Amino acid sequence: MAGYAIISVQVKDEDAYNRALEQVPAVVEAHGGRYLVRGGAAEAIRGDWKPDRLVIVEFDSVEQAKEWQDGAAFADLREKLSQSTDTDVVIVEGV
Repeated sequence: MAGYAIISVQVKDEDAYNRALEQVPAVVEAHGGRYLVRGGAAEAIRGDWKPDRLVIVEFDSVEQAKEWQDGAAFADLREKLSQSTDTDVVIVEGV
């Protein structure tokens, strides 16, 4: 069953974020991830959630999504991104 990483990003340092972001797609793709949503306009219909940037990545399984987040290849990028953003990530199982 597919697993989805839903990522809400609030950028604090645009230049540092963009430098780190250049490396992310290769790591996502190396783990079998496919971008479904990558930035773009988001409109709140209900509630107060207003993500600066929203990303949704599909993986073949929840386990694969977790391996992407927990893997060594993403560890260095996660550190760089944490310095330039406030990021929330949830991994959910598809239907």
